[in-house]
Amino acid sequence: MLDHPEEYYRHYYHYYSRRLAPKVDVRIVILVAVCAISVFQFFSWWSSYNEAINYLATVPKYRIQATEIARQQGLLNKTREKGKNRRSKEEIREEEEEIIKDIIKNKIEIKGGYQKPKIYDILLFQIILAPFYLLKYIVWCIWWIYCFTIKGQEYGVEEKLYIIRRYMKMSQSQFDSLEDHQKEIFLERRLWIRENYEVYKREQEEELKKKMAMDPRWKRYRRWMKNEGPGRLTFIDD
Repeated sequence: MLDHPEEYYRHYYHYYSRRLAPKVDVRIVILVAVCAISVFQFFSWWSSYNEAINYLATVPKYRIQATEIARQQGLLNKTREKGKNRRSKEEIREEEEEIIKDIIKNKIEIKGGYQKPKIYDILLFQIILAPFYLLKYIVWCIWWIYCFTIKGQEYGVEEKLYIIRRYMKMSQSQFDSLEDHQKEIFLERRLWIRENYEVYKREQEEELKKKMAMDPRWKRYRRWMKNEGPGRLTFIDD
């Protein structure tokens, strides 16, 4: 200490910081963090799902269908009771809205990022079930190689759609959100064959270029890029 007095307080700090530091198991910290993320994830998905239901309830196509089903089942007639059970127009409107939303939930299957959340999709269950998913994927790969590579069997509809999805580099939820008639077009054009998919891809790129060329917003952007360009600063006095 006499030779190096400037290091005394540093050693003093390290000694007591280690001795008085809380003894917390890292595994408990990780578990709590995973549980917190899973809870946030689940409620966030429920919020997105409810937003999708609220939006579909405003779309005339789905709202008319749901209202017709509610009338056929006699659900709307119950909301307009008379006598002692008579309620205000606001209460009747709110109950009818809930009935329409419940019918939409039961009759319409929402796919993609706004689908109904499942508890097995949250992070906690994904980690727990990871060994099972890995084993399932290995078995699936062995089955695929045996059936289609070794035996040379023809692809089924699901296998064809899987290959098309891989070519398009889309996730399962993104591919599920596509309309059924789009998938039928993929199958009619035999897009599971690489050459056919490349032709389809070029056609889509050309069609996109034509749409962008006719889009007034894209025209304004190209005109701005030509005249001003990114990174150019102009100072105009008022």
